[in-house]
Amino acid sequence: MTVIVPADGPEAEQVVKAAAEIDGPVFMRFARAATDVIFDENYKFEIGKAAEIREGSDVTLIACGIMVAKALEAAEILKGDGINARVINMSTIKPLDNAAVEKAAKETGAIVTCEEHSIYGGLGSVVSQAVSKSTPVPVEFVGVNDVFGESGKPDQLIKKYHIDVEDIVEAAKKAVGRK
Repeated sequence: MTVIVPADGPEAEQVVKAAAEIDGPVFMRFARAATDVIFDENYKFEIGKAAEIREGSDVTLIACGIMVAKALEAAEILKGDGINARVINMSTIKPLDNAAVEKAAKETGAIVTCEEHSIYGGLGSVVSQAVSKSTPVPVEFVGVNDVFGESGKPDQLIKKYHIDVEDIVEAAKKAVGRK
């Protein structure tokens, strides 16, 4: 099954069109709340391909869905702390862009996955599997820990489950410290 989590509206539009062309099941996860626009009309979504949207050399933030905007914001904060964070939009969870993960691991030496999903069975799991096979580096996870989810306003849930910008910054510093 193909699993896709678009970062914004323009990418979501392309994801739906691409999914219609796939022979087989596709799971697409969309955010409930309005999302920041990340991509312009020049962006081209491709199933199984990550998009590096910010260069960096100290740590890579690999994000999907609404967490892409949060990863970009965290990268700006980290820059102020002297940490140069790369940001990758990994909108396709399956099939994963293993080459992009391997390249990021080799070039930055530390990875943080950022998702509004359980850290088990999602982006964090597949990225850590890829890293362990090719280029073992420290990996930190920003996502929902092994708890039952609750209903609520998106901003409240983001704070409750510790998947906000500050949590990404903290995880990145921890990952860099483990190098």
